[in-house]
Amino acid sequence: MTFAKLGLIDQLQRNLQTLGYDTPTAVQVQAIPAVLAGRDLMAAAQTGTGKTAAFALPLLQRLTMEGPQVTANCVRVLVLVPTRELAEQVHQSFAEYGMSLPLRTHVAYGGVSINPQMMKLRKGLDVLVATPGRLLDLHRQNAVRFEQLQTLVLDEADRMLDLGFARELNEVFAALPKRRQTLLFSATFSDEIRALAGVMLADPVRIEISPRNTTVKTIKQWLIPLDKKRKPELFLHLLKKHRWGQVLVFVKTRRGVDELVDILLAAGVRADAIHGDKPQPARLRALERFKAGEVQILVATDVAARGLDIDDLPLVVNFDLPIVAEDYIHRIGRTGRAGASGQAISLVCADEAPLLAAIEMLTKQNLQRIEERGFEADHRVPETNASGQLVKKPKKPKKPKAGSFRGPAR
Repeated sequence: MTFAKLGLIDQLQRNLQTLGYDTPTAVQVQAIPAVLAGRDLMAAAQTGTGKTAAFALPLLQRLTMEGPQVTANCVRVLVLVPTRELAEQVHQSFAEYGMSLPLRTHVAYGGVSINPQMMKLRKGLDVLVATPGRLLDLHRQNAVRFEQLQTLVLDEADRMLDLGFARELNEVFAALPKRRQTLLFSATFSDEIRALAGVMLADPVRIEISPRNTTVKTIKQWLIPLDKKRKPELFLHLLKKHRWGQVLVFVKTRRGVDELVDILLAAGVRADAIHGDKPQPARLRALERFKAGEVQILVATDVAARGLDIDDLPLVVNFDLPIVAEDYIHRIGRTGRAGASGQAISLVCADEAPLLAAIEMLTKQNLQRIEERGFEADHRVPETNASGQLVKKPKKPKKPKAGSFRGPAR
């Protein structure tokens, strides 16, 4: 299969060749013809399988073939995403795929001044990539209008609900025209998302590239059990022992991210952080430094997991296990992208056993446990069975009190 056989115009094919795209992925093969035909779409595919191109390429083609039509403050294609990082990533993809095409695109998210975004919208946009909150800010100030909206794309819709955007999404949906194309893309689909699709989509084409809630097979996964207080020490030990290059590390809390970065910097390791408390320019700068190789270790919270697109990332470390089991899939999906191999290591302490069990139940696999010599846990991590359920340790028999033993009855 080639992009030409999928019906893409010559300019898009040339752009893809420039970017090094030779063969369409499975989700692109199924999605591109459906989107070109104007069908609604519900697609579940693992992260790193080319979902963005699957909707961006056909939408860019349709907009180009229709010619410039957009009027002041209107948008023709709206892409909603859960995080600032993902918004930047998706917008960059539209810009790269659409090189030399006569289209206007922009990105809008919170944490930065709204004025430049309002200025971009004055002449209208063919494509707007936005987070729900900032989109509503723009709409309430009459900076964006939806009369000309043709297509709504919900990218990582499950994550938007996880982050509490349900109310904002309902408000956005109420403002959109009823007659439109709707595309629902995600790495995983919860039952809640499937119910949403039943209301939002009309006779959708359904695509499920991989089994629900599975991890990429090219990613080698295992865990190291240890005591919680020794996690920073073990991480530095592994970094030196294995001579790791670039590593993306996930930590549960913003405070934990900053504490680990301080420890790494004190040890002479080039590290930077991404989390919700950092201003957007600082987050983008940290990501660019990591991509450029100026930073060896990038430490992040789950809010950034869906928006980090890093080529050839060899290793992800779960310094803490995620609270939401599905986030494990998105975390480790930052490596092993587009068929490449990768590694995902989790540092697990005893009080994270329920989180581990939830991950193993979701992914239907038991993570291999490999102890690191010298870091054996005093507080053992409970075992899990084949279903990922915690195995209760047998209770030790109570010792009889002195003088209470009675021999067998005669």
